[in-house]
Amino acid sequence: MLGKILLTIDALFLLFASPAADYSKTHIFNPAWTPHAKFHCGQTITISVVMGLATLLYTWRPSGRVPKSGPVPIPAVLAERRERMKESFRTAGFLGSVYWLAGMAAILYPNTAGTDPEFGDITDFPQGKLFPVLAGLAIFGAWLETSRLR
Repeated sequence: MLGKILLTIDALFLLFASPAADYSKTHIFNPAWTPHAKFHCGQTITISVVMGLATLLYTWRPSGRVPKSGPVPIPAVLAERRERMKESFRTAGFLGSVYWLAGMAAILYPNTAGTDPEFGDITDFPQGKLFPVLAGLAIFGAWLETSRLR
């Protein structure tokens, strides 16, 4: 139980403390920061929140252990293993796409830009083309593997 409590505390810091520190006059509202630097700050805020939610999810979800009462038939063991594998692929798809999805959301934070002025027009968002493709690869790969296990 102590481990779950410690993980929950960690998740609460990810959900609230880290974003509060970055969503401040020293970071996202810092007039000295370039728009592209603020873009990455927004990306970090988003990643923190998502990872906090994921930490809570994986901390408090049912464990899915094999029942301890009596022997378990082989088909039940194989079915459980298949479900665990599917969950692993789903997790891999989630974790593999989080960074890219956060990169797409980062442009929505105040005063951010996909590029700095010295590297092009700050209204350009070159990541907006690549990030969805990379997120799609992770999600689609996970879907393919879980479909194979049905």
